[in-house]
Amino acid sequence: MFTLNNKLAIITGGGSGIGKAITSVFAKQGAQVYVLDMDEKGGSNTVKEIADGGGSAVFLKCNVASQGDVKQIITGIAEKHGTIDILVNNAGIAHVGQADNTAEEDFDRVVSVNIKGVYNCLHEVIPFMKEKGGVILNMASIAALVGIPDRFVYSAAKGAVAAMTLSVAKDYIKYNIRCNAISPARVHTPFVDGFISKNYAGKEAEMFEKLSKTQPIGRMARPEEIAYLALYLCSDEASFITGCDYPIDGGFVKLNN
Repeated sequence: MFTLNNKLAIITGGGSGIGKAITSVFAKQGAQVYVLDMDEKGGSNTVKEIADGGGSAVFLKCNVASQGDVKQIITGIAEKHGTIDILVNNAGIAHVGQADNTAEEDFDRVVSVNIKGVYNCLHEVIPFMKEKGGVILNMASIAALVGIPDRFVYSAAKGAVAAMTLSVAKDYIKYNIRCNAISPARVHTPFVDGFISKNYAGKEAEMFEKLSKTQPIGRMARPEEIAYLALYLCSDEASFITGCDYPIDGGFVKLNN
């Protein structure tokens, strides 16, 4: 079950964190994976680890905020393989701030990656998927579902991703294209460690414990746990599922009261 043999998958932001975990799991389950990322070192390391484990993956440097960049890369992949079976829109950036202290350049930067980047990939991949069908998985966030302090533009962007998921699912169901989203709570990635060390120097352990316990389950998720849900939603076993957003949050949304 949950094999991706003979499937071609494109995963944005696959060089680290959740994207790396998804890439690794998909490759292990038989997919030919393309990793699109701005981080050449991270993307190349991900591909090397997969190759060392017997999987198949290719890294391509890509700025998802540039439609020209995305178009060139997606067209090249489709022309080489004749099809694109799976798109995982995982690339995204974070920002800490409220409405009145978020600078315009920071707002534009988050929107360009987290909203326009998703749109760019959808815009270029869907025409190829319309031929034979396919699966699209967008990475949203529990920030789109509940109020998170100091996450104004990030929450807005992830809300847009959730809305785009519904729109795409509705518009392309007749082409046998499924589109779903995953909304994680806090996941223990290198980004989290970097965020804590930058903003809470000398109190890293204390802040890590505090952030972990905001999930009722008492810890952050592991990237692999998000990847396993992604695997299911992109597999043939999930062929009856479209237009859904799945919180994977240790009880954050429903049990925090």
